[in-house]
Amino acid sequence: MQGELIRAKLHSGEQVYGTHVCGLSNTTAMQIMAMAPLDFAFICTEHMALDRAQVALMCQMYAAWGISPAVRIPSPCVDAAAMALDAGAQGIVAPYVETAEQARAIGTTVHFRPIKGQMLQEFATGTREPTDKTRAFFKRFNRHSYAIIGIESMPAYENLDAIISQPGVDGVFIGFHDLSCSMELPEEWDNPKCWKVIEDIVVRCRVANIGVGLHLHPRLHKVERVQHLIARGMNWVLDGADAVFAMDALEKRRQLLLTAPKIDEPEDHADQDTSIASCITP
Repeated sequence: MQGELIRAKLHSGEQVYGTHVCGLSNTTAMQIMAMAPLDFAFICTEHMALDRAQVALMCQMYAAWGISPAVRIPSPCVDAAAMALDAGAQGIVAPYVETAEQARAIGTTVHFRPIKGQMLQEFATGTREPTDKTRAFFKRFNRHSYAIIGIESMPAYENLDAIISQPGVDGVFIGFHDLSCSMELPEEWDNPKCWKVIEDIVVRCRVANIGVGLHLHPRLHKVERVQHLIARGMNWVLDGADAVFAMDALEKRRQLLLTAPKIDEPEDHADQDTSIASCITP
């Protein structure tokens, strides 16, 4: 599925499905992954150590196989967004956006590429409108581009309506981990207060015809709860990560093949190594 259709589905409310690809940066592995039933591939450069060449390789390979590459940039920076687009990203996921101005800047950068500098600022602030000829060019040149805004803090939640009303915003990514920390309920995955905020974000985004999703961890988020959010309108379904699914599959496969007793996970994860990317670990 290419970005043009992804963007249309984000606004219409139709569901699109993808996963975080973090361990598949070689062409053979990516070709295998391309056979999975994915609409988009989520590539994170905020928490993962991927350079520009690797991102370009991954974006162009997935796009060639009909899977839309969505790149999370390190910060809500227009230069980072432009670089990712030039590398082949179709979707831009801007983390930790808290103001309408940040959202508008990202949306303008994504949909008015390759304009930068003063003219982009004028488009972003609404002090200048493109001509009909230029607008037609932008529509063609950026037809596969879409902008997803990260809502990951209470200031962002409080400014949600202003953020999602900005031109060029196509979807919202809810960062549960950071949001729970901002609520001073860190990693309380089952806390009703957290889920009330998440459900409210989902409903308000869909009322505004904006796509909305939550990064789902298969070991943290119960299927019933996910299905409830989907029923409420969640339609950008970012499900786990390749490394997490591989780990789960290998564990089940070992139990199937070997007679060794199951190795139980420790109940307390506090002493486990959490230095690896927070976007793939609980």
